Amino acid sequence: MQLSFSLCPAEQELLDRIVVLATDFQSRAAYHDEQAEIPVRALDALHDAGLDAAVLPQHVGGTGMSYLAFGAIVRTLARADPSVATIWTMHAGAGVGLSELTRESAGSFFADEFLAGKRFAVALSEPASGNRFLNPQQEAAAVDGGWMLSGAKRFVSGAEIADYLIVNALVDHKPAFFAVVPDDTVSIVPIWDTLGLRATRSQLLSFDNTVLRAEYRGRTPGQGEFEIIPAGLPAISLGIADAALAALVEHAATREILDKPLSHQQWVQHEVADAQIQLAAAHALYERGLWEADHTVPSFFGTLIRAKYLANKVAVAVAQLGVRVGGGSGYLKRSPIQRHLRDAEAGQLMAYSTEVIAGVVGKEVLGVDPD
Repeated sequence: MQLSFSLCPAEQELLDRIVVLATDFQSRAAYHDEQAEIPVRALDALHDAGLDAAVLPQHVGGTGMSYLAFGAIVRTLARADPSVATIWTMHAGAGVGLSELTRESAGSFFADEFLAGKRFAVALSEPASGNRFLNPQQEAAAVDGGWMLSGAKRFVSGAEIADYLIVNALVDHKPAFFAVVPDDTVSIVPIWDTLGLRATRSQLLSFDNTVLRAEYRGRTPGQGEFEIIPAGLPAISLGIADAALAALVEHAATREILDKPLSHQQWVQHEVADAQIQLAAAHALYERGLWEADHTVPSFFGTLIRAKYLANKVAVAVAQLGVRVGGGSGYLKRSPIQRHLRDAEAGQLMAYSTEVIAGVVGKEVLGVDPD
């Protein structure tokens, strides 16, 4: 089977615009990380470039894009600033998700808001549910006009600038999905201080008798939706790995030992060869998953979670090698090498985590009943 990974002219033009913007994002990535500040200007620039309209499927009012183009764009953003890539991916996942899931209830309202530049955030993961973010444990009680939720959602990237949240809860013991407009019943629990991806400001939110409005209730996710978050998470780790390898190569070419650049050290050459080949393999597996998604191959989700597993592992390995090659200089706070290492660790923790994926894939390979 021959696979085609070329973009259509409109998608290539959009990617070219994002590449130009990413140069500016990269120049400010260290500042936003140091200050733990959401890069709002970058997010606005992406919207103005037409990215939100492009990622919104045509059947809900956008222009739509292929999985292949989506993956290339997220990788580009993550190489420049993975916090920008993460916030935008979650924003797109929530905005597109609400546009699709509430189409029969709220109509085109959320699609119009998404196209207008309003900010969206994913608030699905619970402190007690771990990776099972689509299967909430918190029950919402029926009230006039909807249901009432008290509980918490964690790692809500971009929560402080969100106009809308996608939230789930148990209704009659079954998962239900809602749009929530943050009000005084939704508060930030002041415990946030992450090791990496600091500019995402992925907060823990507390819901205190928050009303989940009936007209903002969406249907359960099903087949046919644009799988933004599963398709985006591998790209974030791959972009971090790309940046870590580039920083390693630059350091090895410009620092000398025994009157020769570090790049002349045989151990460095061997380790870099191994890292580059593993990274190329992760990219290939990921592109295979995107191709399968674009061609509605049933196995695409399984390929994408395998790509996430490999991308997470490779990103950490490449970033750790960067610290080894960088030595004391790479360990300094001003070096991008240490930032890549901190950012790389985050991918393994995002659902589904590498441990959960390993369990799922291992059972499948060994023929063990997943139940």
